[in-house]
Amino acid sequence: MSRQEAVEQYARALKQGRRQYKDCVLHARYPYPQVLDEILDNASLAGQVDMGVLEIPTELVIGTKTAGRRSAFASDFMPLMESDTEFAAKWMDLCAAHLGSEGIRDPIRCYEYLGRFYVQEGNKRVSVLKSYEAPSIFAYVIRVIPAWSEEPEIQAYYDFMRSYQLTGMYQVYFSRAGSFAKLQAALGYEKDHRWTADERQSFNAGLTYFKAAFQKLGGGELPVTVADALLVWLKVYSFDELKAMPAAELVKSLSAVWADVKVLSQAEPVTVTTEPLESREEEAAAEPGLLSRLFKPKSPSRLNVAFISEHRPEESDWARAHDLGRQYLEAVLGDQVVIQTFDSASTEAAAEAAIDQAVEAGAQMVFATTPPLIGPCRKAAAKYPHVRILNCSASMPYTGVRTYYSRIYEGKFITGAIAGAMSPSGRIGYVASNPIFGVPAGINAFALGARLTNPRARIQLRWSCTEKDPMGALAREGISLISNRDIPTPDRTREPWGLCQVQEDGALHSLASPYWHWGNVYVRLVRSVFNGGWDALSSGDGRAVSYWWGMRSRAIDVLMDPELPAGVRQLAEILRRGVADSTILPFHRPISSQDGAVRNDGDRWFTPEEILHMDWLCDCVDGTIPSYDQLLPMSRSIVRLQGVYRESIPPEKEGTIL
Repeated sequence: MSRQEAVEQYARALKQGRRQYKDCVLHARYPYPQVLDEILDNASLAGQVDMGVLEIPTELVIGTKTAGRRSAFASDFMPLMESDTEFAAKWMDLCAAHLGSEGIRDPIRCYEYLGRFYVQEGNKRVSVLKSYEAPSIFAYVIRVIPAWSEEPEIQAYYDFMRSYQLTGMYQVYFSRAGSFAKLQAALGYEKDHRWTADERQSFNAGLTYFKAAFQKLGGGELPVTVADALLVWLKVYSFDELKAMPAAELVKSLSAVWADVKVLSQAEPVTVTTEPLESREEEAAAEPGLLSRLFKPKSPSRLNVAFISEHRPEESDWARAHDLGRQYLEAVLGDQVVIQTFDSASTEAAAEAAIDQAVEAGAQMVFATTPPLIGPCRKAAAKYPHVRILNCSASMPYTGVRTYYSRIYEGKFITGAIAGAMSPSGRIGYVASNPIFGVPAGINAFALGARLTNPRARIQLRWSCTEKDPMGALAREGISLISNRDIPTPDRTREPWGLCQVQEDGALHSLASPYWHWGNVYVRLVRSVFNGGWDALSSGDGRAVSYWWGMRSRAIDVLMDPELPAGVRQLAEILRRGVADSTILPFHRPISSQDGAVRNDGDRWFTPEEILHMDWLCDCVDGTIPSYDQLLPMSRSIVRLQGVYRESIPPEKEGTIL
């Protein structure tokens, strides 16, 4: 390489550095490389580890160890010194060596902190290599380890340190703890699989290819990593598809899930709507001004709606309840809707085929009635962005799929009050289903209802997901009032649903039970499309939407035995009206949990998210939330999808990856 070529390369790098410096100043960003010593001034550290010589990504070299030479470089490590300086001459010598027969051989010396590198020796070598966009550089690395804390950034870094032992790659870095286990599953690996050299090379090639699409869509402006975005993409597509896709198709496929990538930067990726739909939509849709009315999307006058279920109504009470809801929708809206039903979508492939068939037949709105159908729903949302896709589940952070569920805890509060009023001893049994979102809230609401009418009440908690006959076990303990599983539909009155009284002969008599009214849910959701509320709710902050409705919107109600004592029935009706009009809130009262912590001093209002994600029990509950290992096999799949501790469950490569 001639000296003139080195001079020209320095001139280009200097021009780029000055441009970067001015841009940083203009946008109030720090214009020089970051200084590690200044970052660590107030940091709590656990120690250092000598990593030896590694090949590190050049793009992850972002700063210097000390402040000595920082003013010689812009924040991107391009030079800022004039061409006639000694600094420039040495830079040009390194430039000539880089492209000559010698090359830049000596490794730099640097410190790594939170996955980024800070140079102690070799700043100019880094600058030269960055000017040529070299992908990597050899470096002697010392890792600086922060002290453990509950901060998400620190948790993510500790997760990275564990994953690095398996991958040996700094490029595999996520902004959230637990993501690497999901990547292992998405790639078809076991959670502790150690990557081979070929696997590292293959993944790095795929990640580099994916990064180009990520940057083209503006990923560099988002506070997420390329690996974060790839994991979102892999929840819909496969790594083999990535390697086979043309660049334009890859960009298109990433665009289809781009909203889910952007929502990663949200502290709360899901917005939970609990208000009656009509009032919320009337307010949202009433946009003032002529222009907003002129350009408001035109709502359809007729809607093609498809229902996708895993089982036929005669095979499943859950499917039957949703089918009754579908029938109610048809009865109420009549010719305004065209209905399609697919009721044997028991596998992901069958569900995907059913949704494809529904869309081909004109479906504009698709309801998938069980949480396990979330995978096919995600794929459909990416494939058919014009179709409104909904899944009957809670707290799914996917912007293309809205979820809907009911606040059954409101009904539990009322049946708890009935139990407290009718229990002389105050010992009341409760059989919970699975430790999923909303279930601990139901247990606690029931307990608070019981305490409302019987201050001595204690709830004996058992789980149907851990033992085969929890009702029998409670009855054998001498407990005469037991809250069993809820009634799926109000016409199923023969079985012992809801709050049951154990008779002298051991028979169970149902006193009261919450029940779902899916028909009201479906009517309100379809009407939201007609009246413009669906689109109005879409124009918010980009988060996923979860409808979580209760008694006020008539998504649930309580069925009571006609033979209930008159005073108890009257009390229950008062509570029912109070909950429905929000003058009575089950959790707006002093509450302590089993560990003695004060969860509410009586003046605090729990947010919907806090109630939905409760993972603690009131101090008047005897029993615990079972761990994943304690669950019966049949319960594990739903807990993986909706469990209150689902993020801590290692994903399985055969299952849906959330």
